[in-house]
Amino acid sequence: MLIMIKAIIRPEKANDVMAKLMADGFPAVTKTHVAGRGKQRGIKIGEVTYDEVPKTMLMFVIKDTDKDFVIKDIMATARTGEKGAFGDGKIFISPVDEMYTVSSGVKETGIDTSSGPASETPAGSAL
Repeated sequence: MLIMIKAIIRPEKANDVMAKLMADGFPAVTKTHVAGRGKQRGIKIGEVTYDEVPKTMLMFVIKDTDKDFVIKDIMATARTGEKGAFGDGKIFISPVDEMYTVSSGVKETGIDTSSGPASETPAGSAL
């Protein structure tokens, strides 16, 4: 089964997370610049309140057997400091029911870009 991981993280951590996952066999990623807020409802610095904070969203389609490995990579690399801090981000997991290549119209049944750690079969797919 394929799953999609969406990691919303600090922009300054995005390249580190992408490099770590590439080194571990997951090169395919979609990167989007987003803005939002968490439970803290933005941040206040002095007299200025920032309702939305800039973040980066990384999206990966992987085999579900690689999920725990990829999540650990993201969390370890995206976390600030030893214990982490508010605003380090969130990771969302959802199933991928179908996947198509736009150029060919072909429905993909698996992932074929590289090898991941959980098996010798292909691991990550670009969106």
